Amino acid sequence: MARGIGENPARSPAWHVAQVEFPAARDEIIETAEDSEAPAEVINFLKSLPKERYQSQEEVLRDFAEAERRFGAGTAEGPARPNINHVDEDPKRHP
Repeated sequence: MARGIGENPARSPAWHVAQVEFPAARDEIIETAEDSEAPAEVINFLKSLPKERYQSQEEVLRDFAEAERRFGAGTAEGPARPNINHVDEDPKRHP
């Protein structure tokens, strides 16, 4: 995900959230990002948002910390998860 100056803004979850008309459901935020051809890591990060519905862009941005904790993207505490919805061929193996 975009984290610095000079990076493609489409790699930033905040950029995609800014494209949404509020109030909006989490699924609408995700659909907007998918329609804008956001990378899988951005889509999966947005799927990690804790609430089902948001009243404003600011409310979504406040929940980014919780989504970051859930997603574990780029943190020392957890591994990056390139695709949350990936189905492993081995059903005995935990994702």
